[in-house]
Amino acid sequence: MRKLKYHVASTVDGFIAHEDDTYGAFLQERLVKDGEHITDYLASFATYDAVLMGRRTYEPALKVGVTDPYPMMETYVFSRSMKESPNPRVKLVGEDALGVIRRLKAQPGKDLYLAGGADFASKVLEAGLVDEVLIKLNPLLLGSGIPLVTRLRGTQSLELLSTKVYKNGVLLLRYAVMPEGAPGTNAVPPPGTPPAE
Repeated sequence: MRKLKYHVASTVDGFIAHEDDTYGAFLQERLVKDGEHITDYLASFATYDAVLMGRRTYEPALKVGVTDPYPMMETYVFSRSMKESPNPRVKLVGEDALGVIRRLKAQPGKDLYLAGGADFASKVLEAGLVDEVLIKLNPLLLGSGIPLVTRLRGTQSLELLSTKVYKNGVLLLRYAVMPEGAPGTNAVPPPGTPPAE
């Protein structure tokens, strides 16, 4: 079975984009827009067969005329509001997102790249479909923005698999997502959860 990896850039304070879904801080900061971490990130594309993303992750590229941001992979955009794909290579998924992801994982091939965003990744995490989380931790503070995940119903435990520190201060953190029921998983119920009887 193929692994699904949530591979995402984040600031130290846990944001993956500005509140308007743009990525200006990541692109303008001289220390993080260039360097060995970019080379490694681009090389990682060879380990993936397909990229999965929500509409809000896809739209910034679309707004500047890029309809196929990952031409080296099969591309799936998950959206209930988009009615047709702007590119014949980009597969639009409007219904049964989790079922589609389960079928993709069951197919032979290389791993699957979950590019975001926060709401979509949270739903896929809660469904138990994410196998690894790879965070490119950038030495930046935004103070506000789109968080790494949103509205998880419980605690999701991660096991650190590896770290890599780059000269410009970027860290690559690779975690395995612990299966539900593993020690520490969902140990803390979300606020407002009634006590078990």
